[in-house]
Amino acid sequence: MEQNPKARRGYSRDQRSDCVQLVIALVVTPDGFPLAYEVLNGNTSDRTTLRGFLKKIEERYGKARRVWVMDRGIPSEAILKEMREPEQQTFYLVGTPRGKISQHEKQWLDLPWQKVRDSVEVKLYQHEGELYVLAKSEGRQKKEIAMRRKRLARLLRKLRAMRKSLPQRDQLLLRIGAAKKEAGRAFGLVKIQIPKAGAKVTRKSFSFQVDKKKLKSAEQRDGHYLLRSNLTSEDPAVLWTRYVQLTQIESVFRSLKSELGIRPIYHQLEHRADAHILIAFLAYCLQVTLKNRLMRYAPGLTPTAVLEKLSTIQMVEVWIPMLDGRWLMLPRHTQPEKDVQAMLEHLHLTLPSQPPPRIKATTLPSPSTPAAQPSLW
Repeated sequence: MEQNPKARRGYSRDQRSDCVQLVIALVVTPDGFPLAYEVLNGNTSDRTTLRGFLKKIEERYGKARRVWVMDRGIPSEAILKEMREPEQQTFYLVGTPRGKISQHEKQWLDLPWQKVRDSVEVKLYQHEGELYVLAKSEGRQKKEIAMRRKRLARLLRKLRAMRKSLPQRDQLLLRIGAAKKEAGRAFGLVKIQIPKAGAKVTRKSFSFQVDKKKLKSAEQRDGHYLLRSNLTSEDPAVLWTRYVQLTQIESVFRSLKSELGIRPIYHQLEHRADAHILIAFLAYCLQVTLKNRLMRYAPGLTPTAVLEKLSTIQMVEVWIPMLDGRWLMLPRHTQPEKDVQAMLEHLHLTLPSQPPPRIKATTLPSPSTPAAQPSLW
């Protein structure tokens, strides 16, 4: 992709450091509707784009009381400090690493929990002009515990299989490395004793056990989120709701990558690659519009399921020969099946009227079309 200066090697979230890439910066509303996007160099860091985007959105849409909701890896401390300055009047809500919970533990312990939802409680603490919100979600806690235990159980099964087969030490290290990559953070909850270099792998020299103290500590932190904001007078329930809406942003990129198939980009020229991304962006605009319509009229349906149903409606052209040698062309869309028609009525959608007929000269659309037979295109 030498002809596209934006195509660079950078941090790949898909672990594909062997490929050049482009970075897409996207701004969406809390409902997931896209406001703006920009195609950046593939080696662009998230932190380096934020300051420019804040300025660009303000120039394009004017000043307003916006609240920027960001994941913990995006803003730097310097940018957050700028946003807190009185002349900036830029409000933010950002996630904070869970390690900060331990740093402020003394302040949290004596504070009461406030219920903001049926399964969500929060503790509030102000520090250096910021409001810290420690949120605890019971549903999220159960989900995270279940996910960790599933990964941990899979890891233990693989370790038992290794201990049963007792491979050579080099092969054992390779298999443990592969298991570590798959287990993720759950790997740190298991103590593994590995034979020293040159030693034989035996049941005595190779053993493992779950670190129950670490596991209990991790499960106690599950479902807890530490948020920070310069909206010190905001309702904590509103802050929690806004932060959860980050999942809308994550769903955008999942849709672009999977359902809309934005990758791979085969174009070599910069303007063609940008056009490819523009088409994907417009497709997402249509998809999110359909998604919000489904939330209103048919919450049980997904955009993918609806599009699969609608794909059965096709546009055809019926060519009928006339006595004077010309052709009568009837563009028509096929009539939907009963289940598709019921879905359209449920979504308050109507198909357009059938297009008017047209008369063509004697030239057929294809040389292979029989002259005396009507054809369906």
